[in-house]
Amino acid sequence: MKTADFDFYLPQNIIAFRPSPERDGSRMLVVQRDGTLEHRLFKDISKYFVSGDLLILNNTKVMPVRLIGKKPSGGRIDLILVKGDGAGAWEILCRGRYVGLVSFRSGIKAEIFEISLNGGNSRRLRFVNDGISDISEILALCGAMPLPPYIRRMPDEDDMLRYQTIYAEKSGSIAAPTAGLHFTEDVLQDLKAKGVLVRRLTLHVGAGTFIPIKTERVHDHEMQAEYFEIGKSVLDEIRGVKKSGGKIVAVGTTAARALEGYLSGRYSPSVGSNGVVRGSTDIFIYPGYQFKAIDALLTNFHLPQSTPLMLASALCGYNKLMVAYREAIAKGYRFFSYGDAMLIL
Repeated sequence: MKTADFDFYLPQNIIAFRPSPERDGSRMLVVQRDGTLEHRLFKDISKYFVSGDLLILNNTKVMPVRLIGKKPSGGRIDLILVKGDGAGAWEILCRGRYVGLVSFRSGIKAEIFEISLNGGNSRRLRFVNDGISDISEILALCGAMPLPPYIRRMPDEDDMLRYQTIYAEKSGSIAAPTAGLHFTEDVLQDLKAKGVLVRRLTLHVGAGTFIPIKTERVHDHEMQAEYFEIGKSVLDEIRGVKKSGGKIVAVGTTAARALEGYLSGRYSPSVGSNGVVRGSTDIFIYPGYQFKAIDALLTNFHLPQSTPLMLASALCGYNKLMVAYREAIAKGYRFFSYGDAMLIL
């Protein structure tokens, strides 16, 4: 397939620049396997589960890694910390080619420098503050939430709460697993009361979220690896639920990629302990992929030509997904990270 096959026209007025007033007040488009579409509210989601089904959440926590500072000249600089190298330096996303000193809020200072990498140059940042070295402390002083680039406003205090799932636990992501933003404690309790098993894994969302596909053909694109952790007991439960005829529902493409990456063998293992599988996966799921774990997917409405859109298409079927997207646009569903939900059954 061609990358252009996943393009579509999206009116600017249905892009969600703010979350809905209530997390579970979002709309939800339900896509049945026969192509039937149903319009619901997210709080109705338990109607689509039965006792013994298994819901998989991604409990990664978004770090406030967007830093806005000043160069010595007074010029503004806006960057995102991507990944630490274990030696005090951070890979960054930042426009331009500036290298040198930069200052942030609360007196935090850093140096941006270049390193040679894979035949080219890549920029890194190192903090240079006396007495403050812990990254959590630094980000608490000067960091902001890394909202997606299409949200053309400054992140604020509301984003610190709403660009985070209510069950976020393990810090490490530079973007939210946005399908999970709709959940409230009431919704989770409704599911559990119905006999649904609710389990968690971790996949830390990385820079690949921000990188557009530049290849003409879909299969030529290469994903960046992202770190995941899955409890062995969760994997055992997945096998048991599938054997008993229940369905496995991934909350978000990140949870789906963690499960499918492991069960497809498309991962690089890390040292495991305490009954946990750890590793990094660069699995790229697009139409033609045969799913090993999940039977259904809760997701948001994605950007044109994006890898999450292709994953949803692989599960739903390309034609059905495009019909669903046209319906969602016609009905004014809100799109992207802060937008409405889609449940693919």
